[in-house]
Amino acid sequence: MMQRVSVLIIEDEKSICDFISKILGTNDYKVTSAPTGKEGLEVLTSLMPDLILLDLGLPDMDGLEIIRSTRKWSSIPIIVISARTQEKEKVLALDAGADDYITKPFGTEELLARIRTAIRHSNMIEADQVNSFRPYSAKGLVVDFEKRKVTVDGNEIHLTRVEYKIVSLLAKHSGKVITYSSLIDEVWGPYADDNNRILRVNMANIRRKLEKNPGEPEYIFTELGIGYRMIEDESI
Repeated sequence: MMQRVSVLIIEDEKSICDFISKILGTNDYKVTSAPTGKEGLEVLTSLMPDLILLDLGLPDMDGLEIIRSTRKWSSIPIIVISARTQEKEKVLALDAGADDYITKPFGTEELLARIRTAIRHSNMIEADQVNSFRPYSAKGLVVDFEKRKVTVDGNEIHLTRVEYKIVSLLAKHSGKVITYSSLIDEVWGPYADDNNRILRVNMANIRRKLEKNPGEPEYIFTELGIGYRMIEDESI
């Protein structure tokens, strides 16, 4: 018998917590909830759930504190569920270490899909070294990390070193939004200019090479004001 995926909900609004708990319980998730940040951290360290659903506006602390505190010792997936809709708030949460961000109100299917993606990504990180080099594949796009080779419909795409690094980073985290600042840090280093222009120029070149119609991308999507997201790996 497979062990059920355990989810910790840190949410002070009882109606929302009950709603999410019911959805997850119906879909065979094991659910634990906490109404405050302090209780949430206590449950987290004692039960070690597989995933956290986190509200930012808690009565005793800002949810960003929980993200930063957790990231000091754990890579457990964290999905923020918040009424804060400003792009700046989303960027802060993602840069602090959240894996995804859902804005209230949200639909049942969207929530379940985001949870599945976060769990899959977490399992990929924990996989052995052989599996970690398994090629990414979606809609004819293949990124072979061992050979450092990118193909579309079997045709090799010639990317510059920087372009390949951007594509491979997005492919390894497919389905997840990677913020502009995270990409810049990873590709150009922490001391790079935080102006997004160099990233936008490289992305425009990448899309011209990968996409049939760069204006309507199939593979790499822009999350306005936040970052980029690669279409989810179909081979998982």
